[in-house]
Amino acid sequence: MAKILIIDDEEDIRELLSYNLKKEGFIVESAENGETGLAILSSFKPQLVLLDVMMPGMDGIEVCEAIRAKEGFQHTLVCFLTARNEDYSQIAGLEAGADDYVSKPIRPKVLISRIKALLRRKGNVDVSAENIGNLVINRDRYLVEKDGKEIHLPRKEFELLALLASKPNHVFERDFILDTVWGTDIVVGDRTIDVHIRKLREKIGNDSIKTVKGIGYRYVLVGETI
Repeated sequence: MAKILIIDDEEDIRELLSYNLKKEGFIVESAENGETGLAILSSFKPQLVLLDVMMPGMDGIEVCEAIRAKEGFQHTLVCFLTARNEDYSQIAGLEAGADDYVSKPIRPKVLISRIKALLRRKGNVDVSAENIGNLVINRDRYLVEKDGKEIHLPRKEFELLALLASKPNHVFERDFILDTVWGTDIVVGDRTIDVHIRKLREKIGNDSIKTVKGIGYRYVLVGETI
């Protein structure tokens, strides 16, 4: 799945966007200012940057120009986020090399649709299907293929697998899994994750999902022993 870097000085905006983007299966990093964002950019190598226009220090226009000047990042997608609706802000952003422009307050579902449209238009990433080891996870169809064979999963099993597989070998804590897959407004039993993990292992193989005792779970690519 595509990597997205959020650069915004408002912590609540970063948390809101990170939560919703990760729930969609995107791999997300964030930074509170332009300088930190540019430092993360080089190692993270995102396909798309969500960039606030009005920030202290380097503003979004300056950061966008710096991204475009970096070798290897001339074609990285940049989408500006701003509370300002003046025409000159939009023109300045587009002239700096931005690919799109979204005004605050941000509606996550609308933003995600715009992001997917940008990615498809640029042809950077197939945002519907992703190859992860011997699996193909198709988020649009809620379908998994293992070694070319289709596996139909109930919605929550699919969302759980998609989350774990979004960052192979990353340990996802139980509370984070519950909040991301089931949401914070739904009370579920303590064994809910365990039951779904057991069912997933039965369908995709016992070696793919590892238990990290007392913490959570991680997805391991077939053939790896980490």
